[in-house]
Amino acid sequence: MYKKIYILSFISIILIAGSSHICAQKGKQVETNKEFDLPVKKLTVEERRKFDYYFYEAMKAKSVNKYDAAFDLLKYCQAIDSTNANVYFELGNYYSLLDNKNKALDFFRKATAYDSDNFYYNMAYASLCLEFKQYSDAIEQFEKLTEQNPDNTDLYLYLAEAYRQDGDLASAVSTLDRLEQITGLNEKVSLQKFQLYTMMKQEKKGYAEIQKFIDKYPAEIKYHVLLGDLYLQAGKKDEAFAVYSKAKTIDPEDPYLISSMAEYYEQTDNKEAAESELKAALVSPKMDIDTKLAILAQYVGTLQTNNQGTQTANALFDTLMLQHPQEPKLNLMYGNLLMMQNKLSDARFQFQVYADANPTNSFGWEQMLSTTFPDSIDLSIKICKDAISYIPDQPQFYFYLGMSEYLNKDYTNALDALQKGVGYVDGKNVGLLSDFYGQMGDLYYHMGKKDTAYVAYDKSLSYKPNNLGVLNNYSYYLSLERKDLDKAEKMSSMTVKAEPSNPTYLDTYGWVLFEQGAYTMAKIYIENAVKYSEDKKEELSAEVLEHYGDVLYKTNEPEKALEYWIKAKEKGDSESKTLDKKIETKTYIAK
Repeated sequence: MYKKIYILSFISIILIAGSSHICAQKGKQVETNKEFDLPVKKLTVEERRKFDYYFYEAMKAKSVNKYDAAFDLLKYCQAIDSTNANVYFELGNYYSLLDNKNKALDFFRKATAYDSDNFYYNMAYASLCLEFKQYSDAIEQFEKLTEQNPDNTDLYLYLAEAYRQDGDLASAVSTLDRLEQITGLNEKVSLQKFQLYTMMKQEKKGYAEIQKFIDKYPAEIKYHVLLGDLYLQAGKKDEAFAVYSKAKTIDPEDPYLISSMAEYYEQTDNKEAAESELKAALVSPKMDIDTKLAILAQYVGTLQTNNQGTQTANALFDTLMLQHPQEPKLNLMYGNLLMMQNKLSDARFQFQVYADANPTNSFGWEQMLSTTFPDSIDLSIKICKDAISYIPDQPQFYFYLGMSEYLNKDYTNALDALQKGVGYVDGKNVGLLSDFYGQMGDLYYHMGKKDTAYVAYDKSLSYKPNNLGVLNNYSYYLSLERKDLDKAEKMSSMTVKAEPSNPTYLDTYGWVLFEQGAYTMAKIYIENAVKYSEDKKEELSAEVLEHYGDVLYKTNEPEKALEYWIKAKEKGDSESKTLDKKIETKTYIAK
């Protein structure tokens, strides 16, 4: 049964739009098509009446989006008159949308067989032939269409593309020549011909296509710049410089010429000249701000590619900001550059300017937040609250507000933020929903509401079963409670399999095994947690150090166990209630 389709292919859109201009044949008598040898059925008066009625009902159902009914009615029409081109065309559209392209192709072929002069039928068949790489059939159909519709310029482009894909580049060029006879000189057509000539290793003819514009419009500098750029792209630096030099005699201050010259100097390793040209382009009043920003982005990208410091671009931004003080897009780009340079405070100022100018655009606030979270919690809280005051339906700010309040140990306000924010999450965004409920689970646990925490964790995992952070925390808290250890082991093992060198996940899995009494296995995982932390130069927590001491004691290494308990004590941030007693008695004491 046909299901409603929301996204249409380009060809299908053309076909469905076109079908509204086609009258149903309604039982029209058609001669047998010799090429396809299709049968002809003569309808009785009663059959014709039934066909007309059901076809009308099919089109009515289609017009109100009742596609299932329309499809069934069309199939019934086909059973009445198996020689009606319009029925085949309509069914071909449906099969195309259902991604049954083979069947669609057959139906479009039959539609053209029964009505060979119909533009839309031939167009549908030709386009699908091209998609199926049946180039000779596509070319034949497009050639026929251009003969029947010589003023339809789009058809020549389709035909040229069919020839190109078939490898007949000369015919593709010839087709575009025919198009030029109708439209006159056309930049896009000439660029297509340039590409075709390049593929044919006939570069001179390709460049001659662009030279036509220079000859016809000698004072238009853009054509000179275009030709120079094409030479430069092909590595013909001398030819490019010669064309650019001629262009300078027309307008030496043209910003696009200056930009091209900068690229030329960059490619010829004349960095000083390139930067000088670039600065000239950026201060030119002739160039719009969007183009300047594009040039700046390209310049920064070039600096990165060449492993050069990006600081040289800062002066260019400063110059532009003096010239365009009311362009927040410039502040946004400058902020991103400063972020790359780890100048977080300066970047945040630029993002603030952008956010103040566009307070209902979440991007500015998000960029500001990226400069503060999680290192500057108070600032993060302020940014989130400011963002929410302008755009209260954006869940990401509630999430980070909740996270920030959580890190500040203000669990009540953190939970309040998360509970408000989750209501704005799109139901399809299961990852974010999972993160919200996972964070709520952490909060509930720290607030002593452990059973409620486990419910939140289960809900989080129902949205995203492989949420590693939730799996880790859930399994660890279960192990601390010595509750559902089999479930904890299963969840924790998923995190270790996903990230086998993550010290946090290794420690959790090792501790779950410890609580199950598998001390030797537990030692392997917790020892790896210590090793990978040291390899990554990460600071070990007092908790991991104490765990390692515990497992060493249980595997008959009491002296080494004491050493790690003492290390845990020296960290100064341990929340263990038994650590001091372990050190004093030199004995493991269960928590």
